[in-house]
Formats: sequence, C-alpha cells, structure tokens
Amino acid sequence: MPNLPTLAPIPHFHQENKILPNVGILSFWVRVPSRTTCPSASYSYGSSPSLSSPTLKVTLEAGYLLNCGAWPSPGNDVTVGSLKYITDEGFISVGNTSTIKQDGLVPILTTLRYFPNKSARKYCYAIPVIKGGKYLVRTTYYYGGFDGGKEPPVFDQIVEGTKWSVVNTTEDHANGMSSYYEIVVKAQGKALSVCLARNNMTASGSSPFISALELEYMDDSVYNATDFNKYALTTVARSSFGDDGDIIGFPDDKFNRLWQPYKDQNPVVPCKYNVTPSDFWNIPPAKIFQNSVTSGRGKPLQIKWPAGSLPSASYYIALYFQDNRNPSPHSWRVFNVSVNDKNFYANINVSTRGLTVYAPQWPLSGQTQIVLTPGQGIPVGPVISAGEIMQILPLGGVTVNRDVAAMIELRRYFDNPPPDWSGDPCLPGENSWTGVTCSHGKNYRVTALNLTGIGLSGSLAPNIANLTALRHIWLGGNKLSGNIPEMGSLKDLQSLHLENNQLEGLIPQSLQKLPKLREIFLQNNKVKGDVPHTPQDKKKNIQLKNDPDSGSQSPARM
Repeated sequence: MPNLPTLAPIPHFHQENKILPNVGILSFWVRVPSRTTCPSASYSYGSSPSLSSPTLKVTLEAGYLLNCGAWPSPGNDVTVGSLKYITDEGFISVGNTSTIKQDGLVPILTTLRYFPNKSARKYCYAIPVIKGGKYLVRTTYYYGGFDGGKEPPVFDQIVEGTKWSVVNTTEDHANGMSSYYEIVVKAQGKALSVCLARNNMTASGSSPFISALELEYMDDSVYNATDFNKYALTTVARSSFGDDGDIIGFPDDKFNRLWQPYKDQNPVVPCKYNVTPSDFWNIPPAKIFQNSVTSGRGKPLQIKWPAGSLPSASYYIALYFQDNRNPSPHSWRVFNVSVNDKNFYANINVSTRGLTVYAPQWPLSGQTQIVLTPGQGIPVGPVISAGEIMQILPLGGVTVNRDVAAMIELRRYFDNPPPDWSGDPCLPGENSWTGVTCSHGKNYRVTALNLTGIGLSGSLAPNIANLTALRHIWLGGNKLSGNIPEMGSLKDLQSLHLENNQLEGLIPQSLQKLPKLREIFLQNNKVKGDVPHTPQDKKKNIQLKNDPDSGSQSPARM
C-alpha cells in the first residue's frame, strides 16, 4: 500500500433538529468525505474496483447510544424513533452538564456535557467493547448557546489515540442545525476511547462539548478490504440516489448507518424487486434499492456527488445498482462506470438481484463526477441506486498494551489522578496524559512519570513494575502512602524520586540490582531499611534520611 496523503480536514453532516420517525432527522447535506463498504480482496492504490456479492449471515453485537449530559436517574433514558439512549454517566469521569431549553428538539440534543478544565490535555470517554472489534463511532454536537456565547467552540476529536478531525459547527449553528461526524475504527483493547481536546482555534473562554455519542459493532465483512490495524475510515457521503424522503437508518440498516437522500435532475425509477442485504459484503439496507436514477435510452448518466469539493486524498468508494425490470436477451442493462474521467469498472451487467462495485483506495480531489455509459449496442440507459465514500485515515500509532494496562492500574490506585488520565496514555503526542512522557516509534512506550507536587494521594500500584521502559519516576512532594512496590524489572530506570510523601514499609532490595539507577530520593517518608551499597554506588545520589527543610525536585528534562 503506498503512502497516503496528509489527512485533509474531515467534513461532517448537519441536520435539522426536529423529531421524525425512526431516526428523528429531517434533512442532511455533506461538507465532504463519507464512508463505504468492502469485500475481501486487496487492491493497489488507484486500481480498478471489483464486484462483490457473496452470501453471508451476520449478527449484530450490542453497541452504546449515549445521551451526553443527561441526568442519571431511573426512567431518564430517552427514545429517538426505536432507539433508546442512556446517560453517559459511568463512561466518563470529567466535565460538567448543561441543558438546552428549546422547543421541538430531538431529545438527545436537549442535554450536553462540556469541559471547562483548561489544564487537561484531553477529555475522554471509555466505552466497553470487544477487543479487535470494528465499530462505527458517531459524535453529535448541538451548541444551542449553552455557555451564553454567540459562536460554538472549535476543538479536536480523537479516537483510539488518533486525531480524527477538527469539530467546527459554526456554520451549522448559524443555520439552526446540529452536526455529526462518523468514523469506522478497530478497538485496540477492551475499552474504546473517544476524546475531545482543545486546539489553537479553541477560544480562551469557550469549552469543548458533546451532545451524543454512539458506537455500533460492525460485522467482520463490512469494509473488510481496509486494513484496520493501520487505517480508519471517516464518513464523507452515504447517499440513496433518487430519494427525497427521510434518512434511511435503523432498523432498515442494522448497523444504524445513515443514508441521506440525494436527488438531482436525473429521472427517478422505482424498483419492485427486493434484494437480500446479506448477499452483499457491506449488508446495505434493502430500502436503498427502492429508487434509482437513470438516463434516457442509450444515453450516459452523469452524477455530481457528493455535492461539495473533496480535499486531495485517498478514498474508499462503493456504488450500488439494481435493475428495475426483468431484462430480455435483447435489452441487457450493461454499462461502464468512470469516476472523474478514470475507468472505475467496465461492462457492469445489472440484474434485479442487485450488485456492488467498489474500490478500496481511489484518489479524489475537488468536485467528483460519476459517469455511467451504456455498453456498445445497449439500447437502455444505466441506473444507480446508492453510493458511499469514505476517506482513509492513517492511524497515529499504538501504545504497547502492557503499558496501557499498567497505567490504567496506576490510575486506579491514585485517589485523585489528573483529569486527563483517560484514553491512550501516549497518543496523540500533544495530548498525552499529564506528567507522562513516551518514546516514539512503531510501538509507543511510557518512559517517564513526572507528577511532582500536584497533591496526589493514594498508593503506588504494583503494576508500575510492568512499565519496563521507564527511565524516570518523579512522584515527590505528594501524599502517597503504602509500600514502595518492587521495581526489579525496571532495568532502564535512572532516577527514582519519592521524597516528601507518606510512604512506609521496607525499602525494596531490588533497587540495588537496577544497573542504570543513579538517583534514589526517599527522604521524608516512613520507610525503613537501606539500599545495599556496592562499589559502583559512589556514583549514585542516594538520599534516604529525613530532612524537614528538603523539598521535592523537578527534573529539567526526562
């Protein structure tokens, strides 16, 4: 797979906020990129797409629909169409809540959670998931002037340690709209993190916020031409052509994907033949095949879609077709498909059973035009039912699972950990946990902890010994109690500062065996014992005795 372009700004959808059946949404428009579907083949950048129609059975695992900022009380769940949303309490430990008092709003837009703490590097939800599972993540934002301001804040959103997009709902707010963003991503562990973070566009007096968060488990077959160990897919457009009705969502789409109506000047033809969604890898809803757009007899069909201009990047594209009549041997519906004047697929023979053509990676830039041209001697025009476009997002890296688990356990042992100790400890780099330094490379490792003098209480987790890349531990000047855990596995440890706490018990003898340890500051605790001396200890700075006048030191660099 070739190198992909630098991630362009991720577009989003907006929506009116009144209640409608099923999904509670009226009209949508696209700013640019959307999503798609993939079979099990592998293709090179810009290669021709492939047909997909294997038979497949699927079952839907549980997801989560969170009504952010809702009061956690019995019976306080809200229903939108046939979907029940629960409070976000228990999935996040930071932030304040607010209520939007406007008549006629979809229930999930009447509350939100916002994050005024400017010292936190990020604010993260942790959602229980199946490790290695593939999930559709949807974030919804409705500002509603909750903070008394005139414009909504601009901020980043992060998923599984990768910066996903900038959230900018200013234009939607001016038009009385809410906004949503979507991504399909693989869960790295047993909890999937979705975070918000300030950036240089976040006004000093404003706070990131969120109205709703949705996770839907997706079957292995869906979008399976994408290597989700390396990439995620961000939604650009998902459209039902020739449709001017409501959004198609759950229960028609079992994964709660939202198919927006897209109608242009092309003629619309209905189809009376049913398709079987499980015959397609992507399992599209049968409802998207009820209408198609076509052209005159033997004439090309042109569609400018999506409506906006796309940033130069690599995209996943899937197009869906179904013939609306039983063809005779003299009137097969055969045509060629091109995208921006490049051959996408040749000699498609569409039947009433329907089919999909797709490209796992396809370069797009600017306005996109799809042209369907009848094959030579074909008297009937082409048809198309629906389409999906998704931008390919390279993942930012992975923190070693052992380090992540150890940091989560360390957080659990602290009574008052920093508010941003959630999500990935190392990623993105500018949003790593407070006091945490990490190495860079294919696999990120925690190399230093510096939480000097921040008022930490609680104790030190034994799992700190699992952070085997640690070089520096600086936890002096806090209120930590309990024993100093064994650290014999920390072979790279160079400095250990635990002075001016309330630690007790025996000093671990394993400290003497650490070959690179040069600083040991344990003074002003209740610990007992000594660090065994060796001839090499003359080069070590060891301070064990209590000194009321000594203070905790902070390293200039780790």
